[in-house]
Amino acid sequence: MKDFFSKLLNGMSIGIVVSLIPNALLGEILKLIIPYAPALQSVLDITVFVMSLLPVLIGVMVGIGFKLSSIQTASVGIAAMVGSGVVQKTADGLFTLNGIGVVINTGITAALAVLFVQFLGNRLKEYSILLMPTLSILIPGMIGYFTLPIVKEVTGWLGVAVDNVTSLQPVLMGAIIAIIFCVIILSPISTVGVATVIMLSGIGSGAANLGIVAAGVGLAIASYKANSLGTALAHVLGSPKIQMRNFFMKPKIALPMLITAGILGALAGILNIQGTPFSAGFGLSGLVGPLNYMKLAEGGWSAGNISIMLSIFFILPIILNLGLIYVFSKKLKMIKSEDYKLNFD
Repeated sequence: MKDFFSKLLNGMSIGIVVSLIPNALLGEILKLIIPYAPALQSVLDITVFVMSLLPVLIGVMVGIGFKLSSIQTASVGIAAMVGSGVVQKTADGLFTLNGIGVVINTGITAALAVLFVQFLGNRLKEYSILLMPTLSILIPGMIGYFTLPIVKEVTGWLGVAVDNVTSLQPVLMGAIIAIIFCVIILSPISTVGVATVIMLSGIGSGAANLGIVAAGVGLAIASYKANSLGTALAHVLGSPKIQMRNFFMKPKIALPMLITAGILGALAGILNIQGTPFSAGFGLSGLVGPLNYMKLAEGGWSAGNISIMLSIFFILPIILNLGLIYVFSKKLKMIKSEDYKLNFD
């Protein structure tokens, strides 16, 4: 069971990062350039479309992780897409893409699909190419389709819990929300989904964003010795979800980041760090968090606001994480660089 869960989470992590990184790297930059070069709008649109391929990529990467055959892997990808809710039909009969879908239900469907194709094995013989994709839609895919509303409702409960926190005193609220989002970004639950469902804005959004910044920066620092520099940067420029498997196997690896998140979240309440429901789920990815803070800060791009932005989004996350990682690794001996090792083979 542990091995199955580990392979599932690893496949999900890779699928998430691969599908989100193009828009994370190019999205905000293209938005600044497009008014002067309208032809680049098509590039931005394509990166958004690629994000909606996340369920298929999760299914395929999970299938590869389990060393399934080509037909089996493709079938898991199809089933994952069906259970994700990413494709919706309008009243006019048109099919639309709904963001990245419900990631946690995508994972559940992918897991069911893997078990299903493993159960079938070679039983279908020469009819595999005809029957396996179809049966994967009809059985694990449709199970995922019917569990989708239930998973959405359960995820909504988390949103309600976060919404209740926003009524607390700003400093306490900021600390708690930052810690919550630091945990959510390391889980299959969508931070953007939670933030947009409850329309998290203002200091709550800023704190949530800083919780993700704490996770991304901290994991990049903690993991670079065990992985390549490019992989380490993917935690910041892409998504900390790349560490999802390691976090579930050893939750203690996130302790330095959680403490950093709490401190940064409290500072969001003190310094009035603002955000929007959209920016709350991104952290430093695409520079969405800091750019939105600058747009909403009173005084705009003043020297004071730029100093605050650089300090709280870049300098402090690095300093706090470096100090806490040193304490937890060298003094307390609770974590080591190998805990953050990622396997993309």
